[in-house]
Amino acid sequence: MTPKTSAHSTQGMVTSPHALATQCGLDVLASGGNAIDAAIATVASLCVTYPHFCGLGGDAFLLVSDATGAVQTISGIGQAVAEVSGYTGSIPVRGPRAALTTAATVDALGQALSISQNDWGGKKSWSDLLSPAIALAHEGFAISESERFWLDFRLKEANSLPDIYDTYLHEGQVPPRGFLRQQSALARTLETLAERGPRDFYEGQLGRAIADGLRTAGSPLTGKDLAQTRARIEPPLSVAYRGGELLAHQPPTQGITTLQIMGILERFDLRNIAEGSADHYHLLVEAVKQAFLDRNRWVADPDFVNVPVEKMVSAPHLNAGANAIRRDQALRWPHPYQHGDTVYVGAADAAGRSVSLLATVYFDWGSGVLIGDTGILWHNRGASFSLEPGHPNVLVAGKRPFHTLNPGMYRKDGKVQLLYGTQGADGQPQTLSAVLTRLIDYGMDPMAALAAPRFLLGKTFSDATDSLKLEADVAPEAIADLRQRGHAISLLAAGNPLMGHPGVIAIDSVSGSMTGAHDPRSDGLARGI
Repeated sequence: MTPKTSAHSTQGMVTSPHALATQCGLDVLASGGNAIDAAIATVASLCVTYPHFCGLGGDAFLLVSDATGAVQTISGIGQAVAEVSGYTGSIPVRGPRAALTTAATVDALGQALSISQNDWGGKKSWSDLLSPAIALAHEGFAISESERFWLDFRLKEANSLPDIYDTYLHEGQVPPRGFLRQQSALARTLETLAERGPRDFYEGQLGRAIADGLRTAGSPLTGKDLAQTRARIEPPLSVAYRGGELLAHQPPTQGITTLQIMGILERFDLRNIAEGSADHYHLLVEAVKQAFLDRNRWVADPDFVNVPVEKMVSAPHLNAGANAIRRDQALRWPHPYQHGDTVYVGAADAAGRSVSLLATVYFDWGSGVLIGDTGILWHNRGASFSLEPGHPNVLVAGKRPFHTLNPGMYRKDGKVQLLYGTQGADGQPQTLSAVLTRLIDYGMDPMAALAAPRFLLGKTFSDATDSLKLEADVAPEAIADLRQRGHAISLLAAGNPLMGHPGVIAIDSVSGSMTGAHDPRSDGLARGI
């Protein structure tokens, strides 16, 4: 990993997985924008600079806090197509038939901008906030190491991803370091969006072009499906932790899963357990298992199934989860694994307002389908549906799919003190458990907390076993102890990019000073004014 340090500021801060995108958001803050404005500009730029993880054709989630510490969530989840009768056997994970849910990122950002302008007195226009992304798409930028990694990783699947390899390879090869990536088609689409506003993506000129491109590609999505897409503004879920509360989105996200993990860990005195020890890792992993059992049983779209949210975060249920953990023995574990990739953006301004945001195209490169001549890569989030009758996530017309995305905030004494989130699908709540205990229980600096070795339970893109993956810089005595407790250990290289790319901004509730970082495993960077 490249050595990095935390950033510090009292005037405003942005963190994201790409340095150019972080700078775009910081420029917005420096020119009078607020935290929402900065987050929109940052994620729009990531749609250009990180096309393998993020795009206009995906979904997005925001937690938004005003200066009083009042938090609301925006869940930008595209719904399943109206016509689902053609899906039998299994749902494709790539190709046009995998493009079976609409994309709600643009509407989520549009609704966030309305909060900025109507509630926070924001002066930045939609066009203002898209202009940095447009410039990057037109003028180009040096390709990221992350994009090069994932292009190379998927080369063996080139036949199933023709749009990706026709568009993003250079002379049939992964582009060299420093290659200038330009995206003229996406630039034109962003210009149309900037001129006509976010709802044009669903109901206007751009929406018609998207619907035509989807139909031509072979997707069942229609213009009517697009027009019915709406992000939702909802109150956050919360769970108590160390005198404060952790906040997350409602189902169908796994935000409740992260809350359950941390609620179980609240029952253990981590202050008397050494950070990075076998006891530390064992408790994290076993808490993850307990929460994942609930997640796989219950978490789905509450419009279609009963999700017992109150029960899942109740004290008796969390007590039972903690009591089920054996300190000397690992619970056997083969259970379904969810793939997925995304980008995390955190933004905070000098007035005490903040945003914690994740955006995604699900698998790296999503469905693999570029829509017409728009430059938009469509996601494949519908692949998380099931075709098994009675399954909580069974595919139904208009239903929102289960989502791994769960950005978060930690609020104490009425003030937001931490913004956090990560890339990594099933790894998201696992990574967050490690990062949050290091930040809250062990008082670590954000960069130190992010750089420390992590774990990943279950399958990964490169390892189909249900083992517990540990980075090789975990202490050898901890690894030996975990094996003794029954964990099937696989070692990955230290600083492995498969371990997620979390970002953090810590905010001092008294002085308002900010300390931020982005995972050194990524191309990311936190910067302050």
